[in-house]
Amino acid sequence: MKNVAFPEIREALRSRKRILVASHLRPDPDAYGSAIAATLWLRSEGHEVTLWNEDGMLDKYAFLPSSELVTAPPAEPVSFDAVLALDTSVKNRLGTVLDAIAGSPLWICIDHHKSNEGYADLNLIDPSRPATAQILAEAFLNEGITITPEMATNLFAAISTDTGSFQYEGTSDRTYEVGAELIRLGVNVSELSRLLYENQPRRRLELLKHALVNARFTSHDRVASFALSLADVEKLGVIPEDNEGIIDNLRSVEGVKAAAFFEEMPDSMVRLSLRSKDPSFDACNLCREFGGGGHPMASGARIKGSFVEVQEMVLKAIDSALGSPAAKV
Repeated sequence: MKNVAFPEIREALRSRKRILVASHLRPDPDAYGSAIAATLWLRSEGHEVTLWNEDGMLDKYAFLPSSELVTAPPAEPVSFDAVLALDTSVKNRLGTVLDAIAGSPLWICIDHHKSNEGYADLNLIDPSRPATAQILAEAFLNEGITITPEMATNLFAAISTDTGSFQYEGTSDRTYEVGAELIRLGVNVSELSRLLYENQPRRRLELLKHALVNARFTSHDRVASFALSLADVEKLGVIPEDNEGIIDNLRSVEGVKAAAFFEEMPDSMVRLSLRSKDPSFDACNLCREFGGGGHPMASGARIKGSFVEVQEMVLKAIDSALGSPAAKV
């Protein structure tokens, strides 16, 4: 893996005209915000830039400035001089974007997941940063790149959500400093926060109710989990983007060290989202056992198998990783 500094990436892109910016499927604000900000930066430097995501732009995040730049990849492959993958720890998490890329462009990856092993030609991977957007924001500030209010808002939204509103592990004094600088550059924090955190559809409330009623506690109540079957999805009328953040309600329970969300998918696949509340339990290491990855405190995987069997297998692995519970004094 070749890990480089941002100036080397900027120099490598300087002579490449047609650039594709892309981020992972099932996108969150860090995927969107980083990609939109990078697209606006590259266009300001004279590049022809296309921004793809397998899911296009989700309605729930369409309020992000310049969200119209995000499109789904076309059916026919397109040639580019370079591809910039953002917030994507594994190349195949770009999904159908990969099928729409023709030729052999230069691959560049900017990411903050510790599970990223460096699949690109040039990689800027910094797990010490809690969001890919913080890596970008610091790079722009250090290089004297103009950050417009639109770029600042996308970057701030990304950092805010990936840090749990500046609460999660990995949030540092530098994270707050970068956030403050972005606010000075034009972020309307109150309006953005309302759109991010107080604008959920009614169906998501129904999903939360379902999750809380059906929550399961195992491993001496140290693990909270809930499962969403395909039948539940049809009954509740929810869509994939409604799932985001539901797991954090289970993680918040006193005594819980880990929370898991199991989502049944077609073709005998199960999507696992795993969260840790205790630094001694590394969610990323456990998800790696099942072909996934992410962060120590928040990771995921897609696992082949029956819905019930995958749940039991993962919960058993979590229990083993947690070890015997400490005796109460």
